[in-house]
Amino acid sequence: MKGFTRGDVARLRDWYRVRPGYWFAPKAYGLGAVPVTWQGWLLTAGFVLLALLIAGIAQQRSPAWLALLAPLTIGFVGLCWAKTDGGWRWRWGAEDRK
Repeated sequence: MKGFTRGDVARLRDWYRVRPGYWFAPKAYGLGAVPVTWQGWLLTAGFVLLALLIAGIAQQRSPAWLALLAPLTIGFVGLCWAKTDGGWRWRWGAEDRK
């Protein structure tokens, strides 16, 4: 199986480079973004930890977990959208970067 070459690594680095002030880069395929700075990774990890905490604390048969998780998710997605360099739209890979 072929491994990564220096050209592959450089191409990935260029693909996920963002301007200052942005924490996420658009995904190469599909809709959404990926964290590329420490701030983006911290926000993502914080969201996951808070979601797990809410799921663990809320009673299983109570809809209270949804009342807590919905605003958390909306806020997370909104902040990701605002901090993505290039915006969100459906992408088809390398031919879509032209």
